Amino acid sequence: MPPVVDVVGLRKSFDRAEVLRGLSFQLERGETLVVMGGSGSGKTVLLRHVAGLIRPAAGEVRVFGIAIERLSEEELLPIRRRMGYVFQGAALFDSLSVSENVAFPLREHTNQSEPEIQERIVHVLSLVGLGADVLPLLPSELSGGMRKRVGIARALVIEPELMLFDEPTAGLDPTNSKMVGELIVQLKAGAGDTSIVVTHDVELARTVADRLAILVDGRFAIVGRPNEVMTSGDPAVQAFLAGEAR
Repeated sequence: MPPVVDVVGLRKSFDRAEVLRGLSFQLERGETLVVMGGSGSGKTVLLRHVAGLIRPAAGEVRVFGIAIERLSEEELLPIRRRMGYVFQGAALFDSLSVSENVAFPLREHTNQSEPEIQERIVHVLSLVGLGADVLPLLPSELSGGMRKRVGIARALVIEPELMLFDEPTAGLDPTNSKMVGELIVQLKAGAGDTSIVVTHDVELARTVADRLAILVDGRFAIVGRPNEVMTSGDPAVQAFLAGEAR
């Protein structure tokens, strides 16, 4: 069975500044890879390549065994239906209720009946620790932690084979950050068991990572088990970790 994600020699530049410089890695089924790096290091750029939202300048991105870097938007749709993307700011539709936000992917990409959709919404909200009382609420009526959980529920509603998390604890207090980390761990037991988590949060990385990668100067300075990375003698890795821990 091929890796869920297989990236080879990925390069990307913006305004002549090279952000990714020949990046390569694989993600196996059932694995959580956490990608850390400084601000502007290209973490989110990498995630967007995996989702097919941007195209590389060079290199190959294979998802579910399919090279996606030259596919059209129409050709990407069946692949994206197998992914869940949790955006940094949750990216909920402000004018839609929680129920409508979570239902959106089902109404766009499936032929499920309305009763089936409603049942699925309640189920995925329960997975993220939210009850039916939030269904009519607008995003503006939710706390930051609740918005994150609704964003995760929306990503889960189509039962993705791959979850992509972009800074899932950004802007959250320690209690909500811990809750999100515990939720990502729980997801590994069912839907969302394979994921890439982009974060600057060292504690989140320790909690959820099977493997941890540190992005420095457009390449992974190290990829390994969290304890191997945290105790690495590589000066670039230790400099990054010391800066993030402050």
